[in-house]
Amino acid sequence: MSTERITTAGVAPEGYRLPAAAAPGAVRLLVTDLTRSAEYYQRVIGLQVQDRSTSVVTLGVTPGSAPLVVLETRSGVRPASRRATLGLYHFAILLPDRVALGRFLAHLGRLGEYAGMSDHLVSEALYLSDPDGLGIEVYADRTRSLWEYPGGQLAMATKPLDVQDLLASGGTTPWTGLPEGTVIGHVHLHVGDLAEAEAFYHSALGFDKTVWNYPGALFLSAGGYHHHLGTNTWARGPQPSDDQARLLFWQLTVPAAGDAEAASRSLSAAGYATHPIEGGWSATDPWGTTVHIVAQ
Repeated sequence: MSTERITTAGVAPEGYRLPAAAAPGAVRLLVTDLTRSAEYYQRVIGLQVQDRSTSVVTLGVTPGSAPLVVLETRSGVRPASRRATLGLYHFAILLPDRVALGRFLAHLGRLGEYAGMSDHLVSEALYLSDPDGLGIEVYADRTRSLWEYPGGQLAMATKPLDVQDLLASGGTTPWTGLPEGTVIGHVHLHVGDLAEAEAFYHSALGFDKTVWNYPGALFLSAGGYHHHLGTNTWARGPQPSDDQARLLFWQLTVPAAGDAEAASRSLSAAGYATHPIEGGWSATDPWGTTVHIVAQ
């Protein structure tokens, strides 16, 4: 019999469980043209450059805030495959409120940038692709009191977005860049098998399961959030090659060094290799996606 712990907001792992304050940190992307990509993330997304070298650009909300996106390039990098591969589906930038999302949508309209749009019940989301075809979501959450948990599972869906109402929420104030309080809300990955994804991210790494009946997908989080990590089997491969634009790694931040150590021990006990890095530990899932577990 399973000893998984059913909570009011999902299913906790039977062993190690990530602390409630665990959350995604920065994502590091390999890109073909550093100047072009840095310009896109500033002009379209609204990030600011924090540090720049010949091969790496670090971006955040302000020059002194925590990094959100790190761009890296090297010789011979090709754009991401037009056919979806294992690894990154999208990384998601969480705005502090719906007003900011409405202003961002109006900003995209003024630029003539195309975006996909969805209402997920727990959030409203806009979807873009960067110059290399890497997926980006920009979204705002609905108030947690409105989230519903039929049978202990969070209710999420993909419904049409009320575009006019969202635009109206932004008022007439123009978009001036990502507002204070913007963070990386979640990372969503293409994986080869949901049971294996559950074994790695839920049973070993310690995320709670929040949504497990969504067609072809499994969503996981810490601290009762709707999801810090999405996994899906909507594209079964192959893995991107080393010379393709892709997600190099994403950060999972935890409150203290001891929490990173505990997560590493849990992964190791389940048979997954971990490696020490500055400030924490690194592990790679069965499809080549690397997570850096680091203390805040």
